[in-house]
Amino acid sequence: MKKLFLIVAAVVAVGLVALVVILALSLDSIVKRGVESVGPQITGTEMKLQSVNLSPFSGSGTLKGFLIGNPEGYKTSSAIKVGETSVGVRPKSVLSDKIHVTHVRVVGPEITFEGTLGTKNNLGKIMENVEAATGGAKQTKPDGKPADSGTARKLQVDDFLISGAKVNVSMTMLGGRSLTVAIPDIHFSALGTGPEGITAAELTKKVLSQVNAETLKAVEKAVTDLGNQATDLIKDAAGNKVTNLLDKATRGAGDLFKKK
Repeated sequence: MKKLFLIVAAVVAVGLVALVVILALSLDSIVKRGVESVGPQITGTEMKLQSVNLSPFSGSGTLKGFLIGNPEGYKTSSAIKVGETSVGVRPKSVLSDKIHVTHVRVVGPEITFEGTLGTKNNLGKIMENVEAATGGAKQTKPDGKPADSGTARKLQVDDFLISGAKVNVSMTMLGGRSLTVAIPDIHFSALGTGPEGITAAELTKKVLSQVNAETLKAVEKAVTDLGNQATDLIKDAAGNKVTNLLDKATRGAGDLFKKK
């Protein structure tokens, strides 16, 4: 009996070591592959992740070089770029049907707004693609087959924070002028905590929807402020012109009285 117990204990120990090795070797690649394969099916654009460095023991780490490309027809190089994002994942959950993400910290993302206010812009087009991926309409691959939006694996995200975001605005009405605006921090908590969790497409929709809304508000305000500044400059110029004419007229009238 003792010998049997030792054999079972040895098998369990080997199994645990094998599990740790599997996590250590595959955790980074699982996350990177998931982002780059599922992401484009959701946004309808290129999605890249330069590198992933997650600890197989704590699950904490960083994602570097994250990029969401622009839809076809837009000239700017990307819609969203993030240098580094800190994340936390329950390591064991990566091998389950529901991946448990403890936190996501996105610091200083660079957002590009190209197009016009409303929906005729790059972010609006991406949101249309996300809507399709989350059930608004059926999304298909270029070959006409239904796209897999990654609904098999569910997520739970305890805390998601985007801070220090800046928006580079590219609009023809600016006449080539460079404009950069900031948007407020965006914070979510307790996403997918229920038994059903949240899909990658649903999470993307929730986050990008808020990013899009805050970006539109910031861009609209910036354009309005520019318009007001232009109006003030025109008024000042017109006012100065009238003042100059009045000064000349006053001096002319004075000269006439002096001659008399």
